[in-house]
Amino acid sequence: MEVAQQELQAPETKKATREISGSEAVLDAFLAEGVDTIFGYPGGAIMPIYDALYDYNDKLNHVLVRHEQGGIHAGQGYARTSGKVGVVFATSGPGATNLVTGLADAQIDSTPLVCVTGQVFAHLLGTDAFQETDVINITTPVTKWNYQVTDANEIPEVLAKAFYIARSGRPGPVLIDITKNAQIQKFNYEGYVPCNHIRSYRPKPIVRNQYIEQAAELINQAKKPFVLWGQGVILGSAEQEFKAFIEKAGIPSAWTILGAGAIPTDHELNVGMLGMHGNYGPNVLTNECDVLIAIGMRFDDRVTGRLDKYAKQAQVIHLDIDPAEIDKNVKTTVPVWGDCKETLPLLTALVEEKQHTEWLAKFKEFTRQEVEQVIHNELNPTTPEMTMGEAIRVLNELTDGEAVIVTDVGQHQMVACRYAKLNKTRSNVTSGGLGTMGFALPAAIGAKFGAQDRPVVAIIGDGGFQMTLQELGTIMQTGIDVKIIILNNNFLGMVRQWQELFNERRYSFVDIQSPDFVRVASGYGISGKSISDRSELKGALQEMLEHKGSFLLEIMVTKENNVFPMVPQGCSVAEIRLK
Repeated sequence: MEVAQQELQAPETKKATREISGSEAVLDAFLAEGVDTIFGYPGGAIMPIYDALYDYNDKLNHVLVRHEQGGIHAGQGYARTSGKVGVVFATSGPGATNLVTGLADAQIDSTPLVCVTGQVFAHLLGTDAFQETDVINITTPVTKWNYQVTDANEIPEVLAKAFYIARSGRPGPVLIDITKNAQIQKFNYEGYVPCNHIRSYRPKPIVRNQYIEQAAELINQAKKPFVLWGQGVILGSAEQEFKAFIEKAGIPSAWTILGAGAIPTDHELNVGMLGMHGNYGPNVLTNECDVLIAIGMRFDDRVTGRLDKYAKQAQVIHLDIDPAEIDKNVKTTVPVWGDCKETLPLLTALVEEKQHTEWLAKFKEFTRQEVEQVIHNELNPTTPEMTMGEAIRVLNELTDGEAVIVTDVGQHQMVACRYAKLNKTRSNVTSGGLGTMGFALPAAIGAKFGAQDRPVVAIIGDGGFQMTLQELGTIMQTGIDVKIIILNNNFLGMVRQWQELFNERRYSFVDIQSPDFVRVASGYGISGKSISDRSELKGALQEMLEHKGSFLLEIMVTKENNVFPMVPQGCSVAEIRLK
C-alpha cells in the first residue's frame, strides 16, 4: 500500500540552476524588477558588483555621480517623475554614510528607493576594518527596511523583499548592505522570484466600509466642506479618482507642496497651497470649514501651525494608507484607512452631487485680497530689481505648465511652489519634509532620466546650488538635458527673512558670496548666461529653453524681498500675515 501511494505522487521537479556570483545575482534581480537606471559611485567594498556591471552595460544604464549624496538625490528625482523605484549604489564607510541625508529625505517624503551598499568582508565585521561602518544601525531610523547580506544565497530573496517593501503601501527607502565575500561568492542560482507578500507585513490596510459610509454622511451634511490633499494622491496613482470625487462633491481643495500637480493648477476647485507660505484663503478658512477631508497628507507642522488652534470647529475625515498617521497630529472624527485609489471611488459613489457656490466664493474673495496685496506686486513688480515671482511668471508663460519643476530649499522653493503652473502630475519635485539644501541639482538629473520626454527645469538658490554643484560633472559626462535657473539674491534668503522679521534684522552669517556661476558651468562644458535687467528676462528664459542640452541661467533678484503670506511659527493658520 505504501509503495502504491509513492507511485501515485508526482515526481519532484528540480529547478534549473546555474552557478553565478552574488554580484551577478544583484544585477539579475534588477533586470527582473525592470530597473533601467542606476545612480552610483564605485569603491573598494562594492567593486565586485561594479566588475559584474561591466558585462551588463547593454542592459543597465549606470550614471556616475560625483558624490553619493548626489546619487541618492538623483535616485529620488528619478522615482518621483517615473513612479518607479530609484536604485543607488555606494561603497562602504564614507560612501554609505554619504547616503544618510538622502535616506532621511526619502523616508519623510515617502520616496521608493533601493540602495545597495558594499561592505567589508564578513570576517572583518566589528574589527574597525578600513572603510567599515555599522551602516545598518546608522540607517535604521531613516529607512523603511534595511538588511545586511553575508551569504550570496540570500541575495535573490532579500532583493525581492527590498523592492516590494520600497514600493508597496506607503513607499520609502530600503538599504541592503552586502559584504564583499557575498558579492564574490558563487552559488547555485535558481532564478529570481518577485515578492508580493511578506508574512506580518500588510502594506494596505483593510478598507472598512462603515467608515466610508460615515465619511460620506458627514460630507453630504456639510455646508462648508474643505479638502486638503497631499502626495498620497500621486503615490497612489489616484489623480483621476481624486478629481472625480471633488468634482462630484463640489468641494474646494488645497494642496501640500508634495501634492502639487495632482490636478491642474487652474482647476476651478483648486484653491491653492496650504501651509506657512501657502495661500491666504486655504489657511484662514481651514478654521472656518465644518468638515475637513484630508487625503494622503500627514498634517505636517508647516501645514497646521499651532495644533491647539487648528480646525477645532471641524469634523475631520482622514484618508491615509498609513494607519500611523491617523490621529498622530490631528484628532480624526472618521478614519478611512486604505489606498486612496481604492477608497476614493467608494466614497465618490456615496456622496451627493453638489456645488458649494457660496463657500467657494469665499475662497475667491480671499484670493482677490491676496492678489491685490501680495501676488500682483510679486509677479509684476515696479521696482528696478527683478523678483523671484516674476521669473516664475515668465517661465510659466513659456512652458505653459508642461515642464517638470525641481526646486531646492529656501525662498525660491516657496515662490516656485506658490506660482509655478503645473498641468500634469509628477511635475513638482522638491524636498518637502526634510528641507534638504543641495537637493535640486542632482534631483533634476534623476528627474530627467525618469521623464526624458519632458522639459526639466531646476530652480535653485545661490546657497543651495553651492552644496552640490559638483553634479555639473554628471551632466557633462551624461549629456543629460537639464535647465538650471539660479535665483541669486546674494543671501541665504529664508534664514535672512526670519532674522529680519523675528531677530531685529540681526543678519548673522547669511550674506553669502558666490563664484561666477556661468564660468563654473562653462568649465563643465555647460552653456550659461547671467542677467540682472528685466528687459533681458523673457529672452534669456527663451534661450535657455530652446538650447540643445543643459543650460545655466543666473537671474539676479532683489536682495531683501520676503515671501508672503506667512504663518509665523507658533501661530494659528488663521493668523497668516499678508505683509
